[in-house]
Amino acid sequence: MKITICSSMSFAREMVEAQKYLNKKGHKVVLPEHVKDFMAGDLDWELGTLKIEEGAKKKKEKDLIRRHFEFIKKSDAVLVLNKEKNGIENYIGCNTLIEIAFAYVLGKKIYLLNALPKFDYLLEELKAMEPIILNGNLDNIKELINN
Repeated sequence: MKITICSSMSFAREMVEAQKYLNKKGHKVVLPEHVKDFMAGDLDWELGTLKIEEGAKKKKEKDLIRRHFEFIKKSDAVLVLNKEKNGIENYIGCNTLIEIAFAYVLGKKIYLLNALPKFDYLLEELKAMEPIILNGNLDNIKELINN
């Protein structure tokens, strides 16, 4: 299965680890193009007005949002690495939410590594898109392929 990973860049290392693990299981896994730049320290998108402006500029210059959507189009599924971030359990940020919605509109399978976040403003929409919860175990992807 071809899987595109969607996640906060805070989980860049986890994205690479998941890619390696799933590749060994026979899946083809695509990461956001800028993951390796982020891990190398070339990108820093922490909160703060200046850094947000810099991040938005880089996303526009490299057309990263559209390019990632193209990866999603060519995939069978998306995998969301929704881990704890800044004290928020099962975090899903704005960009990841739009990627999930895009995958949903295209009829792609949507896998969440962990349970849905408990954000009132996200919960209803996420439930309506019927993501498959992996309960923290990437091996559950294989079990769910034929379901």
